[in-house]
Amino acid sequence: MKKCNAVFEGGGVRGIGHVGAVCRMEQAGWQFADTAGSSAGAIVAALLAAGYTGKELKKELETLDYMRFKGMDLPDYFGAPGRMFSLIRSLGIYNTDDLEDWMDELLDQKGMRRFGDVEAAGRMLKITASDLTEKRLLILPDDLEDFAVDPREFCIAPAVRMSVSIPIFFEPVRWKDRWGKEHLVVDGGLLSNYPVWLLDDGTRAPACPTFGFRFLDDREHCRSRTCRAQPNMIDYLKAIVSTSLDAIDHDHLSEGDYERTIGISAAAGEGEARHKISAVDFDISREDSRALFENGWSAAERFLRTWNFEIWKKKYR
Repeated sequence: MKKCNAVFEGGGVRGIGHVGAVCRMEQAGWQFADTAGSSAGAIVAALLAAGYTGKELKKELETLDYMRFKGMDLPDYFGAPGRMFSLIRSLGIYNTDDLEDWMDELLDQKGMRRFGDVEAAGRMLKITASDLTEKRLLILPDDLEDFAVDPREFCIAPAVRMSVSIPIFFEPVRWKDRWGKEHLVVDGGLLSNYPVWLLDDGTRAPACPTFGFRFLDDREHCRSRTCRAQPNMIDYLKAIVSTSLDAIDHDHLSEGDYERTIGISAAAGEGEARHKISAVDFDISREDSRALFENGWSAAERFLRTWNFEIWKKKYR
């Protein structure tokens, strides 16, 4: 087995695409060591760090009903007015209680509920979140000491919950720091959706490669289903968030980062039926989910044909 580190971009419901790429990498003999991710990428990173294989993740995600993660409070059952009330009252339409419980259950099955458990297994896990109160990026577990929390004892599931809390869609996590000040914490992808620098800052020659997994911008080749022709206010807000999360930010990527990135198409279907799968398409069909998995598999297969770690190191390190 060849060891590698992996960083997974946020992508909402498109996380199954990451799993497809992971499965192909594992088939080629790669074993994942340290992992990091934002939003949905944090889910994949956390479960790999806990010891799950790509095959196990595929089995879990291909039968997953993402709608269960749209935790509804009483007002949400009254259509758009109720959801708007929830947004005003809780700063988010849905809660993420079920998502955290689901993550905690999966991690507990591997005996890896805390960041310290992963560390004891000889691996490292980094998860991003966005602190709206301080307008800064949180790196978990590194920044937990600011909240008077022992990083080793902190559970991974609530960290993932913070990272996947897409603004507008989900209520922010309210968290008090050591001085009693409340912070609103949301999706890590808001500030760093592809934090490849977390595992390799470019200052030294790495012992093993760090691969990045991210979604390609296919907007010129297909249409989006995100917003209706005559959206109401909720649809409008959702479209704003979806556009922000889907945006590709090249500012922090170097040429070397592009060469070690596995780009996964976020589109499904053929011809006129070809469409882009949004990060917030929670009602994603089984067909689209399978298409994303195949997109990830194919992307990794293309990448492996040309990847050479020694050539990459000579060129960039």
